[in-house]
Amino acid sequence: MKIQKVLNILTLLTGAIAVTSTSLWIGKQAYFWLPPQAAAESQLIDDLISFLVTLGAFIFLGVTSTLMYSVIFHRAVKDDFTDGPPIEGNVTLEVVWTAIPILLVFWIAGYSYQVYEQMGIQGPSELVHLHNPLAMESAYAAPANALAEPVEKIDVLAKQWAWVFHYPERDITSTELHLPSDRRVRLALKSQDVLHGFYIPAFRLKQDIIPNHAIDFEFTPILAGQYRLTDSQYSGTYFATMQANVIVESPENYQQWLAQAATQKPSPAKNQAASEYAQRSNQSVKTGWVTVPPAASVLVNSPG
Repeated sequence: MKIQKVLNILTLLTGAIAVTSTSLWIGKQAYFWLPPQAAAESQLIDDLISFLVTLGAFIFLGVTSTLMYSVIFHRAVKDDFTDGPPIEGNVTLEVVWTAIPILLVFWIAGYSYQVYEQMGIQGPSELVHLHNPLAMESAYAAPANALAEPVEKIDVLAKQWAWVFHYPERDITSTELHLPSDRRVRLALKSQDVLHGFYIPAFRLKQDIIPNHAIDFEFTPILAGQYRLTDSQYSGTYFATMQANVIVESPENYQQWLAQAATQKPSPAKNQAASEYAQRSNQSVKTGWVTVPPAASVLVNSPG
């Protein structure tokens, strides 16, 4: 009897070690499921996702391995159709399986809120002046020289259905967002009409843009390349066309682009939503659905 008890404990420990090791390995694989970390802040989100995947894998493997163990080693003998023993009233077990999920939920909530604070994303509380996390802590993982250089300030206007970027120091307007790598960037986000969402998956950044409110949003690009900005909020008929290229380049190339764009004469920007709306207006068959006309194209130095 004592040997059987020792064997049961060893089996439990071996299973727990196997499930924990496998869960940690699966959690590490989560980093490869995501886009490249193109901003310093992306490491915060990737660590949180890896943590959630690890925790989910541990629960899933723990439950399924327990079920498999029970099916294999504790199944009823052939032709035994009797009911199992009516076990009930185990207060300790009920307390444990209630307390563990509660603690896990508090753990996840605390970790997520900590990331939320470090990212400095501004929610509804910013509008009622309860809390304004403007000074973001997300220099986390950023190169040291990013903090030594002055912050690059860019105005971002969202409207149905286009993004417009203005560089006030050079008075340059563009439909592409150009950013210097390893430099702190501060965007002044504004909406011309309805609620929009500034979302760059490669940066792991999403910020709601609320009409009649200017929202400052900071981050640090760290990986040169071309990425995609989309509107994360449904903003009307042609919201799927509301996308823009995000170009992260070295500070030298960024300054060259600014200098080149400053020499270009402003011209109307390409507006995909306006083009599709014009095609729809010229159709002989009318659906009867009312569609908001897209905002007029703006004059830009760099149409992208």
